[in-house]
Amino acid sequence: MCGIVGLFSKSENIESHLGSYLSQMLIEMTGRGPDSAGIAVYRNPTDKNHTKLTVLSPEDNYNWKNVSDDLSQHYDGPVNFEIRGNQATYIVPGTEEGITAWLFAHHPDLKLISSGSSIEIYKAMGLPTRVIEKFNIQELTGTHALGHTRMATESAVTTHHSHPFSTGEDLCLVHNGSLSNHNRLRRILRKKGIIFHTDNDSEVAAGYIASRLQQGNDLDEALAAAIHDLDGFYTFAVGTKDGFAVMRDPIACKPAVIAETDDWVAMASEYRALAVLPGAKNAHCWEPAPAKIYSWKH
Repeated sequence: MCGIVGLFSKSENIESHLGSYLSQMLIEMTGRGPDSAGIAVYRNPTDKNHTKLTVLSPEDNYNWKNVSDDLSQHYDGPVNFEIRGNQATYIVPGTEEGITAWLFAHHPDLKLISSGSSIEIYKAMGLPTRVIEKFNIQELTGTHALGHTRMATESAVTTHHSHPFSTGEDLCLVHNGSLSNHNRLRRILRKKGIIFHTDNDSEVAAGYIASRLQQGNDLDEALAAAIHDLDGFYTFAVGTKDGFAVMRDPIACKPAVIAETDDWVAMASEYRALAVLPGAKNAHCWEPAPAKIYSWKH
């Protein structure tokens, strides 16, 4: 059992308080997952000539400036960075593939959490309150965000096994449920160039969607294909730089509720996570149908 939440802004007020609202939502889901928690937020997009990387260090007092200086020297340009807990987000001139290859060759103790133009992912072991405080999630602004609190059922309890999972640029997935054919799919997807960092089944779902997007599918098409290729029980919430989508398995085994107002769209495993949002009492609320894709874009 896990808890998932998502919030899509339709107004400046929600954007300016996105981190605070998402934090309240995720805390409401604490009872569904005490092992680890994480959030993905889309904010402050870079221009097309830069890449945003969020990386994890094995220690809290890491020398992030040294990494910035190395990147600046190698790419012959300024590299801005922001530290949150034992993670840092870098804005680097160049494309993602070349940057990550160089970075982890020269700083192999670091681990990539996300990359793209606007995505930032922060996650750690512990309760949602601890993770939210560790990374100062409440102060974040942004256009949309997803969150997850985990009760581990099929793989280790580590930061790397925590959600959200990102397997492509500006892509992330949070999942409540379990997949039965993830080992076979992982082997197939690796042959297609998808890189996995854990044995977690949810990371395979993220990798599957990334592979479909690389083949030219849009997000709705990728999720429609997933209904046929992913065996198991699931509620997925998937984020891209433009928006997010929600989908349940064909028998809707795992709970989910969606609500919408003029200011926001939100989803959660339980309604109580939506009740903390402004105007929730007057929101249009519904239970998403089995195997139906719900998506929103800016």
